[in-house]
Amino acid sequence: MVVSRSHVACAVVHDDPPVLFLAEDLDVLHWTLALDLVARTYSKRVPEGERSALRTALLEERWGDAVLGWIRHTGIAVDVYTERVATADDVPSDLIGAQLQFAPLFQEA
Repeated sequence: MVVSRSHVACAVVHDDPPVLFLAEDLDVLHWTLALDLVARTYSKRVPEGERSALRTALLEERWGDAVLGWIRHTGIAVDVYTERVATADDVPSDLIGAQLQFAPLFQEA
């Protein structure tokens, strides 16, 4: 069975190299970032006070707080978006030529 969704949640972690995360919604995305970014950080690399705060946020399932703490600690930016998913149903094949004629590229300068 195929489940159709009109939006997805995504995050770009501006690390070297950048990392892209996709999820079915923001809740799942926050959970994934908390587990894949925050929880996988080596404890020796985090000062005790920050480490304790990150651990508490994770154990209390405060995913957003954990991710924000990780961003503050690492200085690595994370951009989060929700994006519309285009499907074949969005492309009216019988009208595509007529629609293209009115697109900005086809207007005279």
